[in-house]
Amino acid sequence: QVQLVESGGGLAQPGGSLRLSCAASGFTLDYYAIHWFRQVPGKERERVSCISDGSAYYTDSVKDRFTISKDNAKNTVYLQMSGLKPEDTAVYYCAANRPGAHGCVYSTTRRSYDYWGQGTQVTVSS
Repeated sequence: QVQLVESGGGLAQPGGSLRLSCAASGFTLDYYAIHWFRQVPGKERERVSCISDGSAYYTDSVKDRFTISKDNAKNTVYLQMSGLKPEDTAVYYCAANRPGAHGCVYSTTRRSYDYWGQGTQVTVSS
């Protein structure tokens, strides 16, 4: 079965850390850019980070706090989140699409991505 599965979400205290995983099955991540998005009910989906061919992107609000990485052997992408803030609370999704000549290709259109995960809830609260 071709799918992306996120895991690692949960409850963290402000200033704490969580590591999200996005595991691919049925296809290899070698040829894909992997994006992390997050969404709060009633708000638009927000792009968080992306990794492609070793290059990474971070939205300004998570720079210096989040780190994206890829383990080709495990066919998994990770999002290490540190210095968590209450405003990081959201459902986090990973998505895959083909990279462009310069790495990640971002689109606001859901169908521009070949695969989506089901999401994992991250709650930051004391």
